[in-house]
Amino acid sequence: MPTLAELNLYPIKSCGGIALREATLTAAGLMHEHIYDREWMVVDAQGRFLTQREYPSMALITPRIKGSTLELRAPGMLRLEIPLDLPDPDHAPTLHVQVWDDSVPAYDCDETTATWFSNALGVACRLVRFHPAATRAANPQWTGSADAPVLFSDGYPLLVISEASLEDLNGKLTAQGRSALPMNRFRPNIVISGIEAFEEDYAESINIGKAVLKPVKPCPRCPIPSVDQATGRIGPDPLDILQTYRADPKIDGGIAFGMNAVVLAGEGKMLRIGQEVTVDPAF
Repeated sequence: MPTLAELNLYPIKSCGGIALREATLTAAGLMHEHIYDREWMVVDAQGRFLTQREYPSMALITPRIKGSTLELRAPGMLRLEIPLDLPDPDHAPTLHVQVWDDSVPAYDCDETTATWFSNALGVACRLVRFHPAATRAANPQWTGSADAPVLFSDGYPLLVISEASLEDLNGKLTAQGRSALPMNRFRPNIVISGIEAFEEDYAESINIGKAVLKPVKPCPRCPIPSVDQATGRIGPDPLDILQTYRADPKIDGGIAFGMNAVVLAGEGKMLRIGQEVTVDPAF
């Protein structure tokens, strides 16, 4: 029986994730303890987003929900606690930030936080928080009529991968004498067990209790899967193996692994590890 195997929340774009036993589903993705997926983002001095593509050590910035704060740790750094309460919109400093082609307003976190991140990453940068007045949405070319708001994610509310898809890749890696890779290399929000490899690619909908997710776009993989999430170092890189069998013409020959998904039903419902999953095929 297919089941929900993992729920992962990434409070800060491109930093470490939090593995959850349960999470609330929203139109913009997962939420837990009023923290949304990719609610925060690190930006450079020009306000442009930073990711593990350029700064793989971002993987070592690990969050933990601690009461009314988000506690952050990084090697060689004292821990930092960020208040979870939203700032007063009438007085909080804001700036416009760039995430891909979108320029949106964001709350600017304080100088202490900026110094902490700059020291952790070795580059001048700041932490910003998604502003309630900001608007971003997934590409309607892929979502159709579905309403799919996003915060600072690359483009879609959820990323779904099956355990069998990773097992398929790891079988090819180990056949060449290479190490198997953990799922965290691919940074999914939702992991499903008990379905066939890449069955998520061909799903019309994925049903978890009363929640209905629709996979809409294959996820084109960037170099981030080459980053070891435990060490923040590059290697080994699986993209050469994936290139041999996962180039997808639907995304102009990009290497696809996992499916970006939107929420059709179930906003506000709780998802829990172990829940039964039903995958309805698109054919």
